[in-house]
Amino acid sequence: MKAPRPTRPTVPVLAEGKTDTGRCWIYVRDDKPFGGAGPPAAMFYYSRDRRGEHPQAHLAGYAGILQADAYDGYNKLYLADRKPGPVREAACWVHARRPFFAMADLEENARRKAAGKKEIPLSPIAIEVVRRIDALFEIERSINGKSAKERLAARRTLSRPLVDDLHAYMREKAAGLSRGHDLVKAINYMLKRWPAFTLFLEDGRVCLSNNAAERGLRGIALGRKSWLFCGSDRGGRRAAAMYSLIVTALCRARHKAVYAARRTMPSGLAFPLISR
Repeated sequence: MKAPRPTRPTVPVLAEGKTDTGRCWIYVRDDKPFGGAGPPAAMFYYSRDRRGEHPQAHLAGYAGILQADAYDGYNKLYLADRKPGPVREAACWVHARRPFFAMADLEENARRKAAGKKEIPLSPIAIEVVRRIDALFEIERSINGKSAKERLAARRTLSRPLVDDLHAYMREKAAGLSRGHDLVKAINYMLKRWPAFTLFLEDGRVCLSNNAAERGLRGIALGRKSWLFCGSDRGGRRAAAMYSLIVTALCRARHKAVYAARRTMPSGLAFPLISR
């Protein structure tokens, strides 16, 4: 089984005279990128806060790969003496790319210029880092759906030289900038977690991004505009259960599973479960 990929959007929860901020945790399994046979699935959990004890409880019986951002609450999962076994951290290259892209958005500057607005200062270093990361994603698109063994072979031949060059480039450029510079912060985010960012060069099942989980939470992001808040903690837990069923069905529909067609319930009522 491929690694679950978590993320944790906020959820407004009704409180006395106000709303509090709860959390909805999502874990997604999707084996399709490496040609796996396991069906995709999504699991949602609700909590009133974002303490690390929650993911530790969610994954108490799991040992394997976890692809996520650098949230500190996952750190105890990565301990070598953890039972039933350590979790291997796989970092998300999309999360790492975002701060560089904010300093390299040529299209946004073109739109601002056309609208007569002040342009954003762009960084040649950030533009180069984005270009190099995008080259890695281009390789990934060419091996998507192939077996883990084939993906690993291609990565070792095509991606590893690019990754090694990127590592050297970032270290060189960071050495010439002040420690408080936004570029240095973005670079250090990656360098401090380099083993997690390069795990995809050791295991063909690992993806470059956590996008599967990001796609899974779109329903929450859109739904909040309609339902506004959860009425209680119990309502949050019920919503998590419903989202688990719905998003799993949507994941399988994208894989051309039975959820993509009209089905008949035991009562004889026919209805479209989803539309693609």
